[in-house]
Amino acid sequence: MIVVKKFSAVWCGPCRMLAPVFETIKPSYQNIKFEEIDIDEYSEATAQYNVTSVPTVIIEKNGEIVERFTGLSSKIAYVNAINESLK
Repeated sequence: MIVVKKFSAVWCGPCRMLAPVFETIKPSYQNIKFEEIDIDEYSEATAQYNVTSVPTVIIEKNGEIVERFTGLSSKIAYVNAINESLK
């Protein structure tokens, strides 16, 4: 199973810029679970994944991290990483 975890915060400008990008990506991947984690609300998950800045996007395949993005990246970078994880 592929899970895409997006760590963000309400006060984070780049996080707000990333939100619509993910809304356009999600419909193309019905078999992938997308999770949005607010670092201020879920500090335990934030610590577990060693998230020190936002936005951070982590792609897991069968429970293992296969890709990690820190900061804002392009839509194509996320799409390519998701596609790669499906192989």
